[in-house]
Amino acid sequence: MMRSLYAGVSGLQNHQIRMDVLGNNISNVNTTGFKKGRVTFQDMLSQTLSGAAKPTDEVGGVNPKQVGLGMMVASIDTIMTQGSLQTTGKNTDLAIQGEGFFIEKAGEKTYFTRAGNFGLDKDGRLVNPANGMRVQGWMARRVGGTATINTSGDIEDLVIPIGDKDPAFATTEVYFASNLDKRIPVIPPGAGPEDIQKGTWTTTHDIYDSFGKVHKLQVNFTKVPGIANRWRVEVIVDPNAETPTNTTVEVGAANNTDNIFFIDFDNLGALAAVSDAQGDTINTGALQVPVSFDVPEATVPAGAAAVRQTFNLNLGTVGSYRNSITQFADKSSTKITGQNGYTMGYLESFKIDQSGVITGVYTNGTKRVLGQIALATFTNPGGLEKEGENTYVVSNNSGDPNIGAPGIAGKGKVIAGALEMSNVDLAEQFTDMIVTQRGFQANSRVITTSDQMLQELLTLKR
Repeated sequence: MMRSLYAGVSGLQNHQIRMDVLGNNISNVNTTGFKKGRVTFQDMLSQTLSGAAKPTDEVGGVNPKQVGLGMMVASIDTIMTQGSLQTTGKNTDLAIQGEGFFIEKAGEKTYFTRAGNFGLDKDGRLVNPANGMRVQGWMARRVGGTATINTSGDIEDLVIPIGDKDPAFATTEVYFASNLDKRIPVIPPGAGPEDIQKGTWTTTHDIYDSFGKVHKLQVNFTKVPGIANRWRVEVIVDPNAETPTNTTVEVGAANNTDNIFFIDFDNLGALAAVSDAQGDTINTGALQVPVSFDVPEATVPAGAAAVRQTFNLNLGTVGSYRNSITQFADKSSTKITGQNGYTMGYLESFKIDQSGVITGVYTNGTKRVLGQIALATFTNPGGLEKEGENTYVVSNNSGDPNIGAPGIAGKGKVIAGALEMSNVDLAEQFTDMIVTQRGFQANSRVITTSDQMLQELLTLKR
């Protein structure tokens, strides 16, 4: 008789635990990145009244007779299924689509979370604004002018220096493309200014010196009389400057003293060669013509020559029509398609892509890689211990964190401007709540019925 009482008590206690977990799930239905819990039961020890007997020649086998002694909680699992993503539009809100956890640090202690509602503190660190924990990743390092991220190195705090300066960069490359019209008339000797203008194709573009100062680059293309498919090219930096910049070009050997060179095309309209008045010629591969000019207002020691800046005119590749100057009987469209110089700028914003790379956007139009967010995966993520504040810590059964870049080795993608919602399904929780309540109610009936039977036993003598 007493066994049923204690079995009923165990049922009440453990159904109460299940209700506690359900209540916690429902209370966190709108908690960012929350993962629901699930309770499973198992029976407790059973008392054996008689053991099993194997079959004999005369009779068959007999099953054991056992009375169960109640039930107990088998496990309280954390269900790590993907939650729905909610768009927020805030660029520091991050969600993980797939496996993995963000890594946060408070001092030397490491935490893991699926909640990506991050922000910046006054020092530009990417942090969880609710508790100040610092988001971990890798900062970019500039090596030889190129930003690199070493994802195999130790993780560190991520700092986004809003307002930081990007120094000016002098133009080193200028790129040309499109077409020169073969129908442009040849300018005869002694032609007037109007005839020269009609027979010349001119293009201009801004370039920069090391101070970030803008200079006007002008390139004039003129058909050469008497030589088929040849154009004379004149290069001038700051054509309207009060002080001449003494522009010179070099083709091959550095023996040219003027700003003139020549372009030759083949009979199929493609680049064939470039040359200068000294007979230096380049007729293979990519055609580059170095151009030098005086940089005004640069510091020059007494008696020294003016400071010169050099950049390359990239005309295209011999025999190629792609990204090269061509010569066809069509309207001239040759122009400078781009150059790599820029003035000084300030970091005004940033963006985060799916691989977690943080790219800074500067006021001078440049973009710089600032760092990359790290993710951690576990062999058994359900083995992590909840530490509160939407965080987890490593346990003996979770395995060590496998830290790496998003999108690699089974890690999910980072979605900026969104947050992962709780994976709690209210319909499922309410259904489980009904089942749990009925289980609790049934166990209470076992106790009351057992009590009535004991009462009947006590009244037998009356």
